[in-house]
Amino acid sequence: MFRNYRIRDYDFKLIVMILALASIGVMMIGSAEPSLQTKQLVGVITGALIMIVLSFFNYSMFLRLYWLMYAANLVLLIAVIVTGEEGGGAQRWLKIGGLQFQPSETAKILLILFFAQFIMKYKEKLNTFKIIASCIVLVLIPWALIFKQPDLSTSIVVVVVFCVIMFSGGISYKLIFGVLAVLIPAVAIVISLALQPDNGFLQDYQRNRILAFIYPEEYKNAEAYQQMNSIMAIGSGQLEGKGYLNNEITSVKNGNFISEAQTDFIFAVVGEEFGFQGCVVVIILLFGIALECISIARKAKDLAGTIIAASMGGLVAFQGFINMGVATFILPNTGLPMPFVSYGLTSLWSLFMGMGIVLNVRLQAKKSQ
Repeated sequence: MFRNYRIRDYDFKLIVMILALASIGVMMIGSAEPSLQTKQLVGVITGALIMIVLSFFNYSMFLRLYWLMYAANLVLLIAVIVTGEEGGGAQRWLKIGGLQFQPSETAKILLILFFAQFIMKYKEKLNTFKIIASCIVLVLIPWALIFKQPDLSTSIVVVVVFCVIMFSGGISYKLIFGVLAVLIPAVAIVISLALQPDNGFLQDYQRNRILAFIYPEEYKNAEAYQQMNSIMAIGSGQLEGKGYLNNEITSVKNGNFISEAQTDFIFAVVGEEFGFQGCVVVIILLFGIALECISIARKAKDLAGTIIAASMGGLVAFQGFINMGVATFILPNTGLPMPFVSYGLTSLWSLFMGMGIVLNVRLQAKKSQ
C-alpha cells in the first residue's frame, strides 16, 4: 500500500493553491451565512487531512477495486431514488444516522477512478466499437440515476468528465470529430424540443431557467431575479470591493437579495466584498489547480494516473467556470457549487479525496521528467 517516496516529488504548490482557495471559501461562507462557517472550517481541516493521508497510498492498489467502486456508486445512487431525502423539489440526499450526504458528488470521483482502471486495462482496444460501447453503457447507468433525482447540472458535469476521461485515455481524434459532427446539431435539436411546453424531458423549473437566460427581462422578477442581483452585486464591488463583512445598506448580499449565496452564488459575494481583484484571485487559483493537475497527468507513470489527474483538473475547471458563468449571467442558472469555495461538505470532501489521489500520482511520476 505504501511506497518509498521522495519529498521533492511532493506537489506542495498544488496543496497551497487548494488550501488558499478553500480558505477563501471559509471566509466567504462566513459572510454569506455565518452559522455555517464553523462547519465549513471543520470540513476543510478534515478534508485536508484526508487529502494528505490519501496522497501516500499507492493509487494502483485502490484501482484494483474498480468494480467494487462502480457497484458501490450504483448502490448509493439507487438508495437516493428509493429512500433519499427530498428538498427543493429534488431527491438528492441520503441520511444515515446524523450524517446527510449527496452521492452524486462522490459519483464524479468514483467514476473517474473506475474508468481510469477500466480504460488502462483495455487501452489497446479503446478505439474498438466494443470497448467504446461498453464505456458509454457503463457511464449511462449512473448518469440516468443522477438525472432522475432530478439533477440536470450534475448529470451535465458527469458527461463532461466522461469526455475528458475518454480524451485523456487516448480515443481517436477521428472518432472525436465524428461524434462532435453529430452531437452538436443533435444537442441543439434536443434543447429546442426540451423548451417546448409539456415535453416531459425537462422539469418546469429547469425549462424556466433556460428561458430566463434567453429572455431575462420577461423573467426579471422570477427565475432571472437571482442572477440579475448577482451581477449587480459583482458590479457594485468595482475594483477593490466594499470590504469583508461590510455593513453597507447598499450591499446586495446584506439586503438578502441573493438566495443560496453560500453555494450557487458564492462568486457574487467575492465580487461584492473583494471586487475585481478578489475575483481574479479566485479565477487564478481555480485554473491554477486545473493546470497543475494537467501537468501531473503528463508526468504520470501510467495511463490510469494520466486519466485521474486530467479528469480531476477538468472537473475543477469546468465546474468553476459554470459557477462563475451563472453568477455573471453568461450561462443559465444550473445550481453547481464552486469547487473548494461553495458550502457543501460532500462536494468538499469528495474533491479533497480526488486531489489526494492526484498527489499520489505525482509522487509516482516518471523520474526522468
